[in-house]
Amino acid sequence: MSQRTTPPPAPPTAGQQPPADAPLGNGLRQRHLSMIALGGVIGAGLFVGSGAGVAAAGPAIVVAYALSGLLVMLVMRMLGEMSAANPASGSFSVHAERAIGPWAGFTAGWMFWTLLCVGVAIEAIGAAHIMTGWFPGTPSWAWVLAFMALFCGANLAAVAGFGEFEFWFAALKIGAIALFLGLGVLAVLGLLPGTSSPGTANLLPEGGFLPGGVDGLLVGVLASVVAYGGLETVTIAAAESDDPVRGVAKAVRTTMWRIAVVYVGSMLVVVTLLPWDDPKVTEQGPYAATLDHLGIPAAGEVMNAVVLVALLSAMNANIYGSSRMAYSLVSRGQGPRALGNVSGGVPRRAVLASCGFGFTTVLLSYWYPDTLFAWLLNMVGGVILVVWGFTAVSQLVLRRRTEREDPARLAVRMWCFPYLTWAALAGVAGVLVLMAWNPDTRVQVAFTGGLALFLAATGFLMQRRRTSRG
Repeated sequence: MSQRTTPPPAPPTAGQQPPADAPLGNGLRQRHLSMIALGGVIGAGLFVGSGAGVAAAGPAIVVAYALSGLLVMLVMRMLGEMSAANPASGSFSVHAERAIGPWAGFTAGWMFWTLLCVGVAIEAIGAAHIMTGWFPGTPSWAWVLAFMALFCGANLAAVAGFGEFEFWFAALKIGAIALFLGLGVLAVLGLLPGTSSPGTANLLPEGGFLPGGVDGLLVGVLASVVAYGGLETVTIAAAESDDPVRGVAKAVRTTMWRIAVVYVGSMLVVVTLLPWDDPKVTEQGPYAATLDHLGIPAAGEVMNAVVLVALLSAMNANIYGSSRMAYSLVSRGQGPRALGNVSGGVPRRAVLASCGFGFTTVLLSYWYPDTLFAWLLNMVGGVILVVWGFTAVSQLVLRRRTEREDPARLAVRMWCFPYLTWAALAGVAGVLVLMAWNPDTRVQVAFTGGLALFLAATGFLMQRRRTSRG
Protein backbone atom coordinates (compact mmCIF):
# COMPACT_ATOMS: atom_id res chain seq x y z
CA MET A 1 0.00 0.00 0.00
CA SER A 2 1.40 3.40 -0.87
CA GLN A 3 2.20 5.88 1.85
CA ARG A 4 -0.27 8.67 2.33
CA THR A 5 -1.02 11.24 4.95
CA THR A 6 -4.63 12.20 5.38
CA PRO A 7 -5.75 14.90 7.82
CA PRO A 8 -8.73 14.08 9.95
CA PRO A 9 -12.07 15.15 8.53
CA ALA A 10 -13.73 18.28 9.79
CA PRO A 11 -15.65 17.71 13.02
CA PRO A 12 -19.39 17.31 12.61
CA THR A 13 -21.77 19.87 13.94
CA ALA A 14 -24.18 18.81 16.65
CA GLY A 15 -26.70 16.32 15.43
CA GLN A 16 -24.80 15.37 12.25
CA GLN A 17 -23.54 11.87 11.57
CA PRO A 18 -19.83 11.48 12.39
CA PRO A 19 -17.66 10.89 9.33
CA ALA A 20 -16.62 7.39 8.35
CA ASP A 21 -13.06 6.31 9.14
CA ALA A 22 -12.14 5.92 5.45
CA PRO A 23 -8.39 6.73 5.67
CA LEU A 24 -7.67 3.57 7.69
CA GLY A 25 -6.48 0.45 5.89
CA ASN A 26 -8.45 -2.72 5.37
CA GLY A 27 -5.70 -5.31 5.85
CA LEU A 28 -7.61 -7.56 8.26
CA ARG A 29 -9.04 -10.67 6.66
CA GLN A 30 -11.89 -12.87 7.75
CA ARG A 31 -9.51 -15.39 9.29
CA HIS A 32 -7.99 -12.59 11.40
CA LEU A 33 -11.39 -11.44 12.66
CA SER A 34 -12.53 -14.99 13.36
CA MET A 35 -9.47 -15.74 15.50
CA ILE A 36 -9.59 -12.35 17.23
CA ALA A 37 -13.20 -13.06 18.12
CA LEU A 38 -12.37 -16.55 19.38
CA GLY A 39 -9.15 -15.65 21.18
CA GLY A 40 -10.26 -12.29 22.54
CA VAL A 41 -12.49 -14.04 25.04
CA ILE A 42 -9.50 -15.91 26.53
CA GLY A 43 -7.38 -13.65 28.71
CA ALA A 44 -5.10 -13.72 31.72
CA GLY A 45 -8.07 -12.72 33.86
CA LEU A 46 -9.60 -16.11 33.08
CA PHE A 47 -6.45 -18.15 33.65
CA VAL A 48 -5.36 -16.45 36.88
CA GLY A 49 -7.94 -13.96 38.17
CA SER A 50 -10.75 -16.52 38.24
CA GLY A 51 -9.09 -18.15 41.26
CA ALA A 52 -10.34 -15.39 43.56
CA GLY A 53 -13.87 -15.94 42.24
CA VAL A 54 -13.68 -19.69 42.91
CA ALA A 55 -12.38 -19.06 46.44
CA ALA A 56 -15.27 -16.70 47.17
CA ALA A 57 -18.21 -18.41 45.46
CA GLY A 58 -17.17 -22.07 45.57
CA PRO A 59 -18.86 -24.32 43.01
CA ALA A 60 -21.39 -21.53 42.43
CA ILE A 61 -18.71 -19.73 40.41
CA VAL A 62 -20.29 -21.58 37.47
CA VAL A 63 -23.54 -19.69 38.10
CA ALA A 64 -21.63 -16.41 38.51
CA TYR A 65 -19.93 -16.81 35.15
CA ALA A 66 -23.20 -17.83 33.52
CA LEU A 67 -25.01 -14.74 34.88
CA SER A 68 -22.33 -12.26 33.88
CA GLY A 69 -21.86 -14.13 30.59
CA LEU A 70 -25.54 -13.62 29.82
CA LEU A 71 -25.09 -9.88 30.34
CA VAL A 72 -22.04 -9.87 28.07
CA MET A 73 -23.95 -11.76 25.36
CA LEU A 74 -26.63 -9.10 25.37
CA VAL A 75 -24.11 -6.26 25.25
CA MET A 76 -22.20 -7.89 22.39
CA ARG A 77 -25.42 -8.49 20.48
CA MET A 78 -26.34 -4.82 20.79
CA LEU A 79 -22.85 -3.73 19.83
CA GLY A 80 -22.88 -6.14 16.91
CA GLU A 81 -26.16 -4.75 15.63
CA MET A 82 -24.83 -1.20 15.62
CA SER A 83 -21.37 -2.10 14.30
CA ALA A 84 -22.76 -4.18 11.43
CA ALA A 85 -25.06 -1.30 10.46
CA ASN A 86 -22.33 1.36 10.81
CA PRO A 87 -18.77 -0.09 11.04
CA ALA A 88 -16.37 2.40 12.63
CA SER A 89 -13.02 2.14 14.38
CA GLY A 90 -14.53 4.08 17.28
CA SER A 91 -17.20 1.39 17.76
CA PHE A 92 -19.38 2.18 20.78
CA SER A 93 -17.97 5.73 21.03
CA VAL A 94 -19.23 6.52 17.52
CA HIS A 95 -22.57 4.86 18.28
CA ALA A 96 -22.92 6.90 21.49
CA GLU A 97 -22.22 10.12 19.58
CA ARG A 98 -24.79 9.28 16.92
CA ALA A 99 -27.43 8.30 19.44
CA ILE A 100 -26.91 10.61 22.41
CA GLY A 101 -24.56 13.39 21.38
CA PRO A 102 -20.87 14.30 21.01
CA TRP A 103 -20.39 14.51 24.79
CA ALA A 104 -21.39 10.86 25.16
CA GLY A 105 -19.00 9.69 22.44
CA PHE A 106 -16.23 11.79 24.01
CA THR A 107 -16.85 10.32 27.46
CA ALA A 108 -17.11 6.67 26.41
CA GLY A 109 -14.17 6.92 24.02
CA TRP A 110 -11.61 8.55 26.30
CA MET A 111 -12.65 6.39 29.26
CA PHE A 112 -12.05 3.27 27.19
CA TRP A 113 -8.75 4.65 25.87
CA THR A 114 -7.56 5.18 29.46
CA LEU A 115 -8.66 1.67 30.41
CA LEU A 116 -6.73 0.10 27.53
CA CYS A 117 -3.56 2.08 28.20
CA VAL A 118 -3.56 1.15 31.89
CA GLY A 119 -4.25 -2.41 30.78
CA VAL A 120 -1.09 -2.34 28.65
CA ALA A 121 0.91 -1.49 31.78
CA ILE A 122 -0.66 -4.28 33.84
CA GLU A 123 -0.04 -6.84 31.11
CA ALA A 124 3.54 -5.71 30.47
CA ILE A 125 4.36 -5.99 34.17
CA GLY A 126 2.75 -9.43 34.40
CA ALA A 127 4.61 -10.70 31.33
CA ALA A 128 7.92 -9.34 32.66
CA HIS A 129 7.30 -11.12 35.98
CA ILE A 130 7.00 -14.47 34.18
CA MET A 131 10.15 -13.82 32.14
CA THR A 132 12.25 -12.91 35.20
CA GLY A 133 11.08 -16.17 36.77
CA TRP A 134 12.40 -18.07 33.76
CA PHE A 135 15.57 -15.97 33.50
CA PRO A 136 16.63 -15.05 37.06
CA GLY A 137 18.82 -12.01 37.33
CA THR A 138 17.42 -10.25 34.29
CA PRO A 139 15.88 -6.84 35.04
CA SER A 140 12.11 -6.61 34.82
CA TRP A 141 12.29 -3.21 33.12
CA ALA A 142 14.27 -4.69 30.23
CA TRP A 143 11.48 -7.19 29.46
CA VAL A 144 8.85 -4.45 29.71
CA LEU A 145 10.86 -2.30 27.30
CA ALA A 146 11.30 -5.21 24.88
CA PHE A 147 7.62 -6.09 24.86
CA MET A 148 6.54 -2.47 24.47
CA ALA A 149 8.96 -1.98 21.56
CA LEU A 150 7.84 -5.23 19.89
CA PHE A 151 4.14 -4.49 19.94
CA CYS A 152 4.49 -0.79 19.30
CA GLY A 153 6.46 -1.73 16.19
CA ALA A 154 3.87 -4.31 15.16
CA ASN A 155 1.09 -1.75 15.45
CA LEU A 156 3.06 0.93 13.57
CA ALA A 157 3.28 -1.42 10.62
CA ALA A 158 0.31 -2.25 8.40
CA VAL A 159 -2.78 -3.44 10.24
CA ALA A 160 -2.19 -6.93 8.86
CA GLY A 161 0.80 -7.14 11.24
CA PHE A 162 -1.50 -6.73 14.22
CA GLY A 163 -3.85 -9.27 12.68
CA GLU A 164 -1.10 -11.87 12.20
CA PHE A 165 0.12 -11.52 15.80
CA GLU A 166 -3.41 -11.90 17.13
CA PHE A 167 -4.14 -14.79 14.78
CA TRP A 168 -1.31 -16.90 16.18
CA PHE A 169 -1.78 -15.75 19.77
CA ALA A 170 -5.44 -16.69 19.55
CA ALA A 171 -4.61 -20.05 17.96
CA LEU A 172 -2.27 -20.89 20.87
CA LYS A 173 -4.83 -19.84 23.50
CA ILE A 174 -7.63 -21.76 21.82
CA GLY A 175 -5.41 -24.83 21.57
CA ALA A 176 -4.54 -24.59 25.26
CA ILE A 177 -8.18 -24.26 26.32
CA ALA A 178 -9.24 -27.12 24.03
CA LEU A 179 -6.54 -29.36 25.50
CA PHE A 180 -7.52 -28.38 29.06
CA LEU A 181 -11.20 -29.04 28.44
CA GLY A 182 -10.45 -32.35 26.72
CA LEU A 183 -8.29 -33.62 29.59
CA GLY A 184 -10.76 -32.25 32.14
CA VAL A 185 -13.80 -33.95 30.62
CA LEU A 186 -11.91 -37.25 30.42
CA ALA A 187 -10.95 -36.91 34.10
CA VAL A 188 -14.52 -36.02 35.13
CA LEU A 189 -15.73 -39.16 33.37
CA GLY A 190 -12.96 -41.26 34.92
CA LEU A 191 -11.49 -42.07 31.50
CA LEU A 192 -8.09 -40.41 32.01
CA PRO A 193 -5.43 -42.94 33.05
CA GLY A 194 -4.62 -42.70 36.74
CA THR A 195 -7.82 -40.82 37.66
CA SER A 196 -11.25 -41.76 38.92
CA SER A 197 -14.44 -39.81 38.44
CA PRO A 198 -15.10 -37.42 41.37
CA GLY A 199 -18.84 -37.44 40.71
CA THR A 200 -20.55 -34.59 42.53
CA ALA A 201 -18.34 -34.74 45.62
CA ASN A 202 -16.69 -31.37 44.90
CA LEU A 203 -19.85 -29.77 43.46
CA LEU A 204 -21.84 -30.52 46.61
CA PRO A 205 -19.25 -30.35 49.41
CA GLU A 206 -19.88 -29.70 53.07
CA GLY A 207 -21.56 -26.31 53.00
CA GLY A 208 -23.38 -27.11 49.76
CA PHE A 209 -23.17 -25.69 46.26
CA LEU A 210 -23.03 -22.12 47.61
CA PRO A 211 -20.62 -22.32 50.58
CA GLY A 212 -19.92 -18.59 50.54
CA GLY A 213 -23.60 -17.69 50.56
CA VAL A 214 -25.07 -14.89 48.49
CA ASP A 215 -22.14 -12.62 49.35
CA GLY A 216 -19.71 -15.13 47.87
CA LEU A 217 -21.80 -15.41 44.71
CA LEU A 218 -21.81 -11.63 44.31
CA VAL A 219 -18.00 -11.51 44.64
CA GLY A 220 -17.84 -14.22 41.97
CA VAL A 221 -20.08 -12.19 39.66
CA LEU A 222 -17.86 -9.12 40.05
CA ALA A 223 -14.71 -11.18 39.37
CA SER A 224 -16.25 -12.73 36.28
CA VAL A 225 -17.34 -9.38 34.82
CA VAL A 226 -13.71 -8.23 34.83
CA ALA A 227 -12.60 -11.44 33.09
CA TYR A 228 -14.95 -10.80 30.15
CA GLY A 229 -13.23 -7.55 29.18
CA GLY A 230 -11.71 -7.52 25.69
CA LEU A 231 -14.61 -8.81 23.65
CA GLU A 232 -15.24 -5.32 22.28
CA THR A 233 -11.99 -5.30 20.27
CA VAL A 234 -13.47 -7.30 17.44
CA THR A 235 -16.04 -4.59 16.66
CA ILE A 236 -13.21 -2.03 16.51
CA ALA A 237 -11.09 -4.26 14.28
CA ALA A 238 -14.01 -5.01 11.94
CA ALA A 239 -13.83 -1.47 10.54
CA GLU A 240 -10.42 -2.31 9.02
CA SER A 241 -11.46 -5.60 7.46
CA ASP A 242 -12.28 -6.33 3.82
CA ASP A 243 -15.90 -7.20 4.75
CA PRO A 244 -16.75 -5.47 8.06
CA VAL A 245 -20.47 -6.30 8.06
CA ARG A 246 -19.92 -10.01 7.52
CA GLY A 247 -17.00 -10.08 9.94
CA VAL A 248 -18.74 -8.47 12.88
CA ALA A 249 -21.95 -10.39 12.27
CA LYS A 250 -20.14 -13.72 12.35
CA ALA A 251 -18.14 -12.78 15.45
CA VAL A 252 -21.17 -11.67 17.41
CA ARG A 253 -23.22 -14.70 16.44
CA THR A 254 -20.60 -17.03 17.88
CA THR A 255 -20.29 -15.14 21.18
CA MET A 256 -22.85 -17.33 22.95
CA TRP A 257 -21.13 -20.66 22.47
CA ARG A 258 -17.69 -19.15 23.07
CA ILE A 259 -18.76 -17.87 26.47
CA ALA A 260 -20.59 -21.09 27.30
CA VAL A 261 -17.69 -23.37 26.38
CA VAL A 262 -14.64 -21.32 27.34
CA TYR A 263 -15.81 -19.66 30.54
CA VAL A 264 -18.72 -21.59 31.98
CA GLY A 265 -17.46 -24.95 30.69
CA SER A 266 -13.93 -24.59 32.00
CA MET A 267 -15.13 -23.32 35.38
CA LEU A 268 -17.41 -26.36 35.63
CA VAL A 269 -14.44 -28.65 34.94
CA VAL A 270 -12.32 -26.90 37.59
CA VAL A 271 -14.84 -27.06 40.45
CA THR A 272 -15.84 -30.63 39.55
CA LEU A 273 -12.26 -31.90 39.76
CA LEU A 274 -10.92 -29.75 42.61
CA PRO A 275 -12.25 -28.85 46.08
CA TRP A 276 -13.16 -25.16 45.86
CA ASP A 277 -11.21 -24.37 49.04
CA ASP A 278 -7.96 -25.98 47.85
CA PRO A 279 -5.31 -23.27 48.52
CA LYS A 280 -3.63 -24.10 45.20
CA VAL A 281 -6.64 -22.60 43.38
CA THR A 282 -5.57 -19.10 44.40
CA GLU A 283 -1.82 -19.76 44.76
CA GLN A 284 -1.31 -21.31 41.31
CA GLY A 285 -4.52 -20.31 39.56
CA PRO A 286 -7.40 -22.74 38.96
CA TYR A 287 -6.09 -24.04 35.62
CA ALA A 288 -2.56 -24.78 36.82
CA ALA A 289 -3.97 -26.32 40.01
CA THR A 290 -6.26 -28.58 37.99
CA LEU A 291 -3.46 -29.73 35.67
CA ASP A 292 -1.26 -30.38 38.71
CA HIS A 293 -4.07 -32.42 40.27
CA LEU A 294 -4.28 -34.50 37.09
CA GLY A 295 -0.55 -35.20 37.26
CA ILE A 296 0.36 -33.29 34.12
CA PRO A 297 4.18 -32.87 34.13
CA ALA A 298 5.40 -29.31 34.68
CA ALA A 299 1.80 -28.07 34.93
CA GLY A 300 2.85 -24.78 36.49
CA GLU A 301 5.33 -23.94 33.74
CA VAL A 302 2.88 -25.01 31.05
CA MET A 303 0.31 -22.58 32.41
CA ASN A 304 2.94 -19.86 32.80
CA ALA A 305 3.61 -20.16 29.07
CA VAL A 306 -0.13 -19.97 28.30
CA VAL A 307 -0.59 -16.97 30.60
CA LEU A 308 2.39 -15.26 28.96
CA VAL A 309 0.76 -15.71 25.55
CA ALA A 310 -2.52 -14.33 26.94
CA LEU A 311 -0.76 -11.30 28.41
CA LEU A 312 1.16 -10.53 25.21
CA SER A 313 -2.01 -10.96 23.17
CA ALA A 314 -3.82 -8.51 25.44
CA MET A 315 -0.95 -6.01 25.14
CA ASN A 316 -1.08 -6.19 21.37
CA ALA A 317 -4.87 -5.88 21.26
CA ASN A 318 -4.95 -3.01 23.78
CA ILE A 319 -2.36 -0.97 21.88
CA TYR A 320 -4.36 -1.54 18.70
CA GLY A 321 -7.71 -0.74 20.30
CA SER A 322 -6.50 2.37 22.12
CA SER A 323 -4.83 3.80 19.00
CA ARG A 324 -7.97 3.28 16.89
CA MET A 325 -10.17 4.77 19.57
CA ALA A 326 -7.88 7.80 19.83
CA TYR A 327 -7.85 8.21 16.04
CA SER A 328 -11.63 7.95 15.85
CA LEU A 329 -12.06 10.58 18.56
CA VAL A 330 -9.63 12.94 16.85
CA SER A 331 -11.31 12.44 13.46
CA ARG A 332 -14.54 13.62 15.08
CA GLY A 333 -12.92 16.73 16.55
CA GLN A 334 -12.72 15.34 20.09
CA GLY A 335 -8.97 15.17 20.61
CA PRO A 336 -5.62 16.68 19.56
CA ARG A 337 -5.67 17.00 15.77
CA ALA A 338 -1.97 16.09 15.60
CA LEU A 339 -2.92 12.48 16.38
CA GLY A 340 -5.20 12.26 13.34
CA ASN A 341 -2.58 11.81 10.63
CA VAL A 342 -2.72 8.45 8.84
CA SER A 343 0.23 6.98 6.99
CA GLY A 344 0.05 3.70 5.11
CA GLY A 345 -3.44 3.13 6.45
CA VAL A 346 -2.19 3.28 10.07
CA PRO A 347 -2.75 6.16 12.57
CA ARG A 348 0.89 6.05 13.63
CA ARG A 349 0.84 9.11 15.88
CA ALA A 350 -2.13 7.68 17.75
CA VAL A 351 -0.23 4.40 18.14
CA LEU A 352 2.80 6.25 19.54
CA ALA A 353 0.63 8.32 21.90
CA SER A 354 -1.13 5.22 23.21
CA CYS A 355 2.16 3.36 23.67
CA GLY A 356 3.67 6.42 25.34
CA PHE A 357 0.83 6.67 27.85
CA GLY A 358 1.03 2.94 28.46
CA PHE A 359 4.78 3.05 29.08
CA THR A 360 4.39 6.05 31.38
CA THR A 361 1.85 4.02 33.34
CA VAL A 362 4.43 1.21 33.65
CA LEU A 363 6.90 3.69 35.12
CA LEU A 364 4.30 4.93 37.57
CA SER A 365 3.80 1.33 38.74
CA TYR A 366 7.51 1.18 39.64
CA TRP A 367 7.84 4.66 41.11
CA TYR A 368 4.49 5.02 42.90
CA PRO A 369 2.92 1.53 43.22
CA ASP A 370 0.82 2.44 46.24
CA THR A 371 -0.26 5.92 45.16
CA LEU A 372 -0.47 7.00 41.52
CA PHE A 373 -0.62 3.51 40.01
CA ALA A 374 -3.18 2.36 42.56
CA TRP A 375 -5.17 5.50 41.80
CA LEU A 376 -5.13 4.68 38.08
CA LEU A 377 -6.22 1.10 38.73
CA ASN A 378 -9.15 2.29 40.82
CA MET A 379 -10.06 4.93 38.25
CA VAL A 380 -10.54 2.34 35.48
CA GLY A 381 -12.09 -0.36 37.68
CA GLY A 382 -15.66 0.21 36.50
CA VAL A 383 -15.03 1.71 33.06
CA ILE A 384 -16.24 -1.32 31.15
CA LEU A 385 -19.61 -1.09 32.88
CA VAL A 386 -19.95 2.57 31.90
CA VAL A 387 -19.14 1.60 28.30
CA TRP A 388 -21.77 -1.15 28.40
CA GLY A 389 -24.30 1.35 29.75
CA PHE A 390 -23.62 3.75 26.88
CA THR A 391 -23.90 0.82 24.46
CA ALA A 392 -27.36 -0.15 25.72
CA VAL A 393 -28.72 3.41 25.61
CA SER A 394 -27.24 3.94 22.14
CA GLN A 395 -28.85 0.77 20.80
CA LEU A 396 -32.26 1.80 22.13
CA VAL A 397 -32.03 5.02 20.11
CA LEU A 398 -30.26 3.80 16.97
CA ARG A 399 -32.41 0.72 16.46
CA ARG A 400 -35.54 2.87 16.10
CA ARG A 401 -33.72 5.33 13.85
CA THR A 402 -32.32 2.62 11.57
CA GLU A 403 -35.71 0.90 11.30
CA ARG A 404 -37.17 4.19 10.06
CA GLU A 405 -34.36 5.26 7.74
CA ASP A 406 -32.69 2.11 6.37
CA PRO A 407 -33.87 -1.22 7.85
CA ALA A 408 -31.76 -3.17 5.34
CA ARG A 409 -28.67 -2.21 7.36
CA LEU A 410 -29.82 -4.36 10.29
CA ALA A 411 -27.74 -7.41 9.35
CA VAL A 412 -27.60 -8.32 13.05
CA ARG A 413 -30.64 -7.73 15.25
CA MET A 414 -30.88 -7.56 19.01
CA TRP A 415 -33.06 -10.32 20.44
CA CYS A 416 -36.48 -9.38 21.84
CA PHE A 417 -35.93 -5.67 21.32
CA PRO A 418 -36.41 -3.54 23.38
CA TYR A 419 -37.05 -5.78 26.38
CA LEU A 420 -33.64 -7.47 26.53
CA THR A 421 -31.93 -4.14 25.96
CA TRP A 422 -33.66 -2.76 29.03
CA ALA A 423 -32.78 -5.96 30.89
CA ALA A 424 -29.12 -5.50 29.99
CA LEU A 425 -29.20 -1.88 31.12
CA ALA A 426 -30.72 -2.99 34.42
CA GLY A 427 -28.01 -5.64 34.72
CA VAL A 428 -25.25 -3.08 34.24
CA ALA A 429 -26.84 -0.83 36.88
CA GLY A 430 -27.17 -3.83 39.19
CA VAL A 431 -23.47 -4.71 38.92
CA LEU A 432 -22.52 -1.08 39.65
CA VAL A 433 -24.75 -1.18 42.74
CA LEU A 434 -23.04 -4.40 43.84
CA MET A 435 -19.64 -2.75 43.38
CA ALA A 436 -20.75 0.24 45.46
CA TRP A 437 -22.10 -2.09 48.14
CA ASN A 438 -18.94 -4.23 48.28
CA PRO A 439 -16.21 -2.60 50.45
CA ASP A 440 -13.46 -4.02 48.22
CA THR A 441 -14.79 -2.39 45.05
CA ARG A 442 -16.55 0.66 46.42
CA VAL A 443 -13.55 2.93 45.85
CA GLN A 444 -13.44 1.85 42.18
CA VAL A 445 -17.01 3.05 41.67
CA ALA A 446 -16.13 6.40 43.23
CA PHE A 447 -13.01 6.90 41.12
CA THR A 448 -14.65 5.69 37.90
CA GLY A 449 -17.64 7.92 38.57
CA GLY A 450 -15.33 10.87 39.07
CA LEU A 451 -13.57 10.20 35.77
CA ALA A 452 -16.91 9.80 33.97
CA LEU A 453 -18.26 13.06 35.37
CA PHE A 454 -15.09 14.97 34.49
CA LEU A 455 -15.07 13.69 30.91
CA ALA A 456 -18.82 14.19 30.49
CA ALA A 457 -18.55 17.80 31.68
CA THR A 458 -15.59 18.41 29.36
CA GLY A 459 -17.40 16.83 26.43
CA PHE A 460 -20.56 18.77 27.10
CA LEU A 461 -18.66 22.09 27.19
CA MET A 462 -16.93 21.20 23.91
CA GLN A 463 -20.28 20.32 22.37
CA ARG A 464 -21.84 23.63 23.46
CA ARG A 465 -18.86 25.60 22.16
CA ARG A 466 -19.06 23.84 18.80
CA THR A 467 -22.82 24.43 18.59
CA SER A 468 -22.44 28.13 19.38
CA ARG A 469 -19.79 28.49 16.69
CA GLY A 470 -22.00 26.69 14.19
